[in-house]
Amino acid sequence: MNGVINSNVGNNERGLLPYPIILAANKGEPEAMKVVVLHYGSYMTTLSMRKLRDEQGNTYWGIDEDTRERLRAKLMQSVLAFKI
Repeated sequence: MNGVINSNVGNNERGLLPYPIILAANKGEPEAMKVVVLHYGSYMTTLSMRKLRDEQGNTYWGIDEDTRERLRAKLMQSVLAFKI
């Protein structure tokens, strides 16, 4: 499995995940699931951006960690529930 992860994902960052990775993640393979989560990590981060307020009341754009973790959990649930 490791050879598949290293050779097929490195050059395909923005494209589709290789089918063997999806199969392995669907079967619960931790390394494959990690690849899936990393593949969509920047997208989930973008979706998690919110206007936040610091202790002094200043407003800034930042990552809502709760939203990002919910997206990550939903992605993992969806991969495991996917009917192949």
